Amino acid sequence: MRFLRIGFFAVLLAATVGALGQTSPGDVVVNVPFAFSVAGERLPAGHYIVAAQNDFIKISNSTMRGIYIPTHAAVRTKAAGSKVVFHRYGDQFFLSAVWITGSTTGKELFPSRNERELKARQSEMELAVVRPVQ
Repeated sequence: MRFLRIGFFAVLLAATVGALGQTSPGDVVVNVPFAFSVAGERLPAGHYIVAAQNDFIKISNSTMRGIYIPTHAAVRTKAAGSKVVFHRYGDQFFLSAVWITGSTTGKELFPSRNERELKARQSEMELAVVRPVQ
């Protein structure tokens, strides 16, 4: 009975770790050191997987299945490394764009109502760039 219980929990643990640890080529894994907003949702600082899927990105972590956010294509002049870009107004951060290593195209998010309001009130916006976990 004891070995059966140990085996059951070992299989359960392996399945859980396997499901959480699965990333696909092109996914960006980042540790975001600050809370941020995306698509009207406030997310805490933490470890996230960002995956580009057609005209959407999916952002997820170990505590949530994922949020799908509509995007539009963005172009940069030269292919560089992966990065996740945030707009910062005061102490509020908004997910803005996702770039994948080796590609000149990326995904930009549409600004939320809250971000547009802050932009109208405050003329100064700063960029915060988070590089992927190596």
